Amino acid sequence: MNTSKKWLLDFVDLDCTDKAFADGMTLSGSKVEAFAVEGSELSNIVTGRIESLERHPDSDHMWICMVNVGANEDLQIVTGAQNLSVGDVVPVALDNSVVHGGKQIKKGKLRGVESCGMLCSLGELGLTTHDFPYAIEDGIFVLGEDCDRTLGLDIREAIGLNDTVTEFEITSNRPDCLSILGLAREAAATFGKDLKIREPKVHFSGKDVHDFLSVNILAPERCYRYCGAVVENVRVKPSPRWMRERLRACGVRPINNIVDITNYVMLEYGQPMHAFDLRYLKGGSVIVRLAKQGESITTLDGIERALSEEMLVIADEEKPVAVAGVMGGEYSGIMDDTNTIVFESACFNGPTTRLTAKALGMRTESSGRFEKELDPASCMPAILRALELVELLDAGDVINGIIDCDKSTHERRTLPFDPDWVNNFIGIDVSADEQKKILEAIDFEVKDGLIYIPTFRADIEHQADVSEEIARFYGYQNIPNRPLSGVANAKRTPAQKLETLISATLRACGLSEIATFSFISPKHYDKMRLLADSPKRNSVVISNPLGEDTSVMRTTVIPSMLDVLARNYNNRNEAAALFELSNEYIPNGADKLPDENEMVTLGLYGEDVDYFTLKGVAEAVFTACGVTGYDIEPLTDDPTFHPGRTAVVTIDGKQIAILGEVHPLVLKNYDIGVKAYVGQIDFNLLLEYGDTDRKYTALPRFPATSRDLAFVCGIDIPVLKIEKLITEAVGKILESIKLFDVYIGPPILPGLKSVAFSIKMRAADRTLTDEEADAAMKRAIKALDKIGISLRS
Repeated sequence: MNTSKKWLLDFVDLDCTDKAFADGMTLSGSKVEAFAVEGSELSNIVTGRIESLERHPDSDHMWICMVNVGANEDLQIVTGAQNLSVGDVVPVALDNSVVHGGKQIKKGKLRGVESCGMLCSLGELGLTTHDFPYAIEDGIFVLGEDCDRTLGLDIREAIGLNDTVTEFEITSNRPDCLSILGLAREAAATFGKDLKIREPKVHFSGKDVHDFLSVNILAPERCYRYCGAVVENVRVKPSPRWMRERLRACGVRPINNIVDITNYVMLEYGQPMHAFDLRYLKGGSVIVRLAKQGESITTLDGIERALSEEMLVIADEEKPVAVAGVMGGEYSGIMDDTNTIVFESACFNGPTTRLTAKALGMRTESSGRFEKELDPASCMPAILRALELVELLDAGDVINGIIDCDKSTHERRTLPFDPDWVNNFIGIDVSADEQKKILEAIDFEVKDGLIYIPTFRADIEHQADVSEEIARFYGYQNIPNRPLSGVANAKRTPAQKLETLISATLRACGLSEIATFSFISPKHYDKMRLLADSPKRNSVVISNPLGEDTSVMRTTVIPSMLDVLARNYNNRNEAAALFELSNEYIPNGADKLPDENEMVTLGLYGEDVDYFTLKGVAEAVFTACGVTGYDIEPLTDDPTFHPGRTAVVTIDGKQIAILGEVHPLVLKNYDIGVKAYVGQIDFNLLLEYGDTDRKYTALPRFPATSRDLAFVCGIDIPVLKIEKLITEAVGKILESIKLFDVYIGPPILPGLKSVAFSIKMRAADRTLTDEEADAAMKRAIKALDKIGISLRS
């Protein structure tokens, strides 16, 4: 928000420099983005009076002027302007002066006649006819009676172009600071000055406002308060210079006295206002209601806008005349022949205003304030101030009375006044009296052990908020440094610990971590050859996707991994080994959030990579997580994977992982020209069945005994099944079992294979005897013989 220093001085006496003001306000919480003095680029331009005008001898449109610039000094200046008369006081750019835009003016000759400067137009001063309505746009600016016409006076001082404009960055929770009054309150507390606020005084006429106007709020949950007043015999004309100057400094273009009054009050009090032409209010009725189905309105900008039933409007007996809190209708504005007007000062629901403005694509100064939730208590002071200005500017006759339809509560919230808590919380030592003084300086009331919060401070909800108010006016720079107090008990959850362990394990295996989007295109389900009735095709659909490629939440991470593998392959990376810890999103009914299943997804390709490489990586994860007792079974019916080179890992009947080579048709769909391998491990099952609690085991004191056994079995029998049977049969003395040979071929019969294991046994309390070792081997051979697996001869 841009703020006029001259305007601010009406409410608080400041005796500091502009830099000190900016620094002080920033330190106390009202951040200053920048400040500048109006017209600071103008240099060496003064007021001068036209003493004589003569035609240029070599031009039919130029004049030779003698201009008095004070101290009885007359300058000869040549100009082409046609709007000058003897006696006019005008801006004179002297030799070596600078006008708007940085253009330098020097003494010279125009068609052989010396010109000792230049007479200036509004544009050359950086102004427009909105700033001085009586001036002409394409001629020299002739100063009117509202300017200081003292000869030789700096033009900036003569026309009031010397205000300091300070730009504040106002946070969204402080709408009270979107006003001169609010910033004056902050400045007074910051610099220890008194805040000067006076009550507006209005001299009403004898007529009754109820004879002109009625107000009815039909949506009290969206309109908290509506104040209406009537002014008749309106005299529309330009505003006085002081008002135009202040509006210009705050970035608002002056228009006419009535419109300027509404803008002036909005800037001064932070309360948006609107003025209706009473002629266009059917029956003199103001009805605040929700729009009806099919209604539309043509707004002040001339655009017809369709209204929805969720939008709040100001209506008369027949039609909407304004979009509440956003913009007035086409015929609600002030025209040259307007005779009677209605001033509106209302308070509308913030979210309703914001959604309406967004839906209509017309965010305004008014809606920008209302959407931050204004204080209903400011409606009445604001409308009184507007009526006071009407009388001050002689803009009309104020009808007696103000209609106040108030649906708000005026209760002030309270918090306990606890100075010790504040001191301990911030780390300062400020007395109770000093804390009370700080709070009262910003309109808080402290009595009977309670803090009464002003209604315009909706951001104060907790004791910590009060502490912030104390801290910022005590001075953040005055708070002493101190070590952090308390004990940090934060620690990782079991899931976070496991994630860290898995990531470290996979990186140690040579894999690189990736991160992909949770949104995918449903076309991926076709590319990975999911069956038409596959439950994985049932995805959560994004209601407002960025595009078709990100329109659904993925039910499997495999398409994302294949995308990354394809990108690496097409960028000519000879090999890739990747992993991702991320979620799948499984729909859980229309009214519930989806289930998020965390998965560890693996992806590999390269010359030395095969199924067993992938299996080894998965087993490294199982070992690191302490997962044991799992089974590995072949999988042949998943269309995404190669039917002969894929397996599922189960534990207690639950699928903990799927590992395999990607189907050649899927590889073709993803434009991957080599064999690729993908695996998925269920993180939640790793967490459920894992045991990462490592226990110390002493080095063995007794020697181990080894035996090698070779068996003949069916070619389809998994080796893991044989290992588990041997492990159960040998019992507690088994230390390790390792497969060291698989053979298919003569003399082994077709359909069979030979598998050989190295078995190491050890007892913790003695040296095993050969008899004990042989007995363990006999138990293993017998256990395998029961299922048709024989010892190879």
